[in-house]
Amino acid sequence: MAGVITASQPSWIAPFTGLSPRSFGTLVAQLRHEGADAVRRGRPWSLPLKDRVLLVTAYWRTNLTLRQLAPLFGVSKSAANRIVSHLGPLLALKPRRRFRKSTVLIVDGTLVPTRDHTVAERSKNYRYSTNHQVVIDADTRRVVVVGRPLPGNRNDCKAWALSGAEDAVGRTTVIADGGYRGTGLLIPHRRERGQSELPAWKEEHNASHRQVRARVEHAFARMKTWKILRDCRLKGDGVHHAMRGIARLHNLALSR
Repeated sequence: MAGVITASQPSWIAPFTGLSPRSFGTLVAQLRHEGADAVRRGRPWSLPLKDRVLLVTAYWRTNLTLRQLAPLFGVSKSAANRIVSHLGPLLALKPRRRFRKSTVLIVDGTLVPTRDHTVAERSKNYRYSTNHQVVIDADTRRVVVVGRPLPGNRNDCKAWALSGAEDAVGRTTVIADGGYRGTGLLIPHRRERGQSELPAWKEEHNASHRQVRARVEHAFARMKTWKILRDCRLKGDGVHHAMRGIARLHNLALSR
């Protein structure tokens, strides 16, 4: 069965990956170097590596079911499922281990509606969701850490520590919103009890803080053009792999 979509035609790459053909080629080369195309025992893959990568990213980008997507690549639903299960973890962003002393990071949590109720809980959006702590570099705006997903009813100050994001950044300076009170992060000034308004210098600091912190919201907006983050059907660690994989694609898109 011949497929309709193939990475051999560059016109398919940008709509389904958000990357230029050159950046997509870089991604495929990285994966090959990391052993994603190593010879394995058993049935060989029915698609070359670049088409398998395109299938996974198209799945994340469109959120079509595998039954709908598989015929477009000329494979069976079960073959498409094996490809997603194998490549999803390999596409995941690797957290940065070291930071320069001058680095400033920004953290915020985002909710991903998730159908697997074993990893999700009802959250403030009244849907079963998972809470993902995402840390970006304030200068480059690239994602540097994606914490482990937690049930959506966990608030950000607890999720910051429980997700592993806090340990990953160490003592690096991190900016956050008011929901991270008590964590030691740089948050906006708040009025004290009995105080009607903040001093002018604190208002100025808060305005500057909001402008910088908005960068992480912009990152979320770009990442959620991958529609799987609006309604994730993946089970278990699937939502974590998708979030980290999309973070890697987001970073590659910024580097073009």
